[in-house]
Amino acid sequence: MITLPDPVPPRPSVDSPVAYIRSMAALQRRTLAGAALFGVLWMGAQAVIPVVVGNTIDAGLVLGRTGDLVRGCVLLAVLALATAFLGTVRHRFAVSNWLLGGLRSQHRIGHHVADHGLAVSGRVTTGEVVQSVSTDAPRFADLMDIAARGAGTVVTFLAMAVYLLRIDLVIGLFVVIGMPLLAAASLGVIRPLQKRQALHREREGELTTLGADTVAGLRVLRGIGGEEQFTGRYTERSQEVRRAGVRVAGPQAVLQAAQVLLPGAFLTGLTWLAGHGVVDGRLSVGDLVTVYAVTAFLKMPLETATQVLSRWVRAKVAVSRMVAVLSASEAPSAVGVLPDSGSLLHDPESGLTITPGLMTALVSAEPCVALADRFGGFAPGALLGDRAVEDLPADQVRARILLSEAEPRLFTGTLRSQIDPFARHSDEEVLEALHTADALDVLSGLPEGLSSMIAERGRDLSGGQRQRLALARAVLLAGQPSVEVLVLVEPTSAVDAHTEARIAERLRASRVGCTTVLVSSSPLVLDRCDRVEFLDGGRVVASGTHRSLLASDAGYRDVVVRTASPDASPPSVPYTPSAPSAPSDEVVS
Repeated sequence: MITLPDPVPPRPSVDSPVAYIRSMAALQRRTLAGAALFGVLWMGAQAVIPVVVGNTIDAGLVLGRTGDLVRGCVLLAVLALATAFLGTVRHRFAVSNWLLGGLRSQHRIGHHVADHGLAVSGRVTTGEVVQSVSTDAPRFADLMDIAARGAGTVVTFLAMAVYLLRIDLVIGLFVVIGMPLLAAASLGVIRPLQKRQALHREREGELTTLGADTVAGLRVLRGIGGEEQFTGRYTERSQEVRRAGVRVAGPQAVLQAAQVLLPGAFLTGLTWLAGHGVVDGRLSVGDLVTVYAVTAFLKMPLETATQVLSRWVRAKVAVSRMVAVLSASEAPSAVGVLPDSGSLLHDPESGLTITPGLMTALVSAEPCVALADRFGGFAPGALLGDRAVEDLPADQVRARILLSEAEPRLFTGTLRSQIDPFARHSDEEVLEALHTADALDVLSGLPEGLSSMIAERGRDLSGGQRQRLALARAVLLAGQPSVEVLVLVEPTSAVDAHTEARIAERLRASRVGCTTVLVSSSPLVLDRCDRVEFLDGGRVVASGTHRSLLASDAGYRDVVVRTASPDASPPSVPYTPSAPSAPSDEVVS
């Protein structure tokens, strides 16, 4: 039994579409070999039937040998049963190859996007990712499916060509020369088809991206009355896809017509040559029947050959799009010894080093998201000890550095699954995380508590509720022994000042002695941090506590005061100054 998806998705080569196809074929070489073997046997059994029919007619009917007639009929019955059995096994292997090729490709894309989400989204649109999973992977799988019949076609063609050469040289040469010419004629149609299919595929990806962006911003569009404008834009792009599809349909229709016309003309000529062979006395009646039966049988290999060429073109176009997705920030395989637990996290570009065991805030007039991405391994540049974070195995980075993005991500499922996706924690631990994120009101507002269902993307919750649930999830997961650093990007940007103050105090209490990095410019959050790093132009220009920087750095003061809400009230929870072990208030410029 083959378990899908694979526990660890394979990493096929993304150097080129052909390299991808080769590496994926190597991964499923056993099922491809089985499909090829039974494909050859299945077509071979069908190819032998015309030969047996012709010999039986010559020996049993023309020469009157009753024993040969009976043996021939029995052999035909055996071949019929063998064909049915071999066809069933071949089909089973073909379906396995289709599933392996398609699901492994989808699995690889899913894991790649999960590992390099932010970097991938910066280079590849959402529509391209969706199209790669929903359209391109199945088209590549179609190529894996037809491999068995393609192998059978080659072997049976060679066998039939040799047999027909033994019967009659003219007929044999007609087959040996004619079939390659038919394949060459099909290539003349396939080449322009490939270019048009690539254009059509590109337009499909653009349309899917536009649709995803429109749906994501539907509420905003309704608020500003922009629905009609975006509907018109979507209609225009949809018509471009339709026109590209029509341009594909032309060569596709010619190819399908050629799949009927060319084999038909070829087989007509073959039958005509066989008939003249009987008239001239070069062929017996049994030979005529054999040639005619072989002629009828060759229709299937001919059609299969053109299908293989057609699917190869479609698969190559599809794989080129998948390779584009998988090439986005594809990290090299990690080698060597991993950094020790507790290694310093350092960013050479900004000059920032995170002190273990402290809650450190990053403040800048410009967004610090890129710096957080580097710490999480989603962009190159940061170091963990003496190793580049992006060069470390992704699973090791995720286990040791937990990054919670600014935009909360929720999925369809129960509230418990949102907070504890791996089902590793008790109810008490989940409730404690909700308390830290000041999200117990979300729980109390749901009819079934932790078992209540959350809609896709948490659309039935407010922005502040989604943000607090995402923070609770991050706090809970960060409590695992393997997590060394928790990076939070604007964790309180969607809540009011009183809620923000409670979250800041509880977050500090829950993360005592743990390495925490917060990207925030909120005074309520900064006042709870052990250390604040002020960046200007992407470089650290001052370090200290929030209060010391307010008193000594005008640039820092401008950023923080500009961020603070005009009607923000003071923290509702009394603040106790940091312990003596915290960094001093000295400003480092």
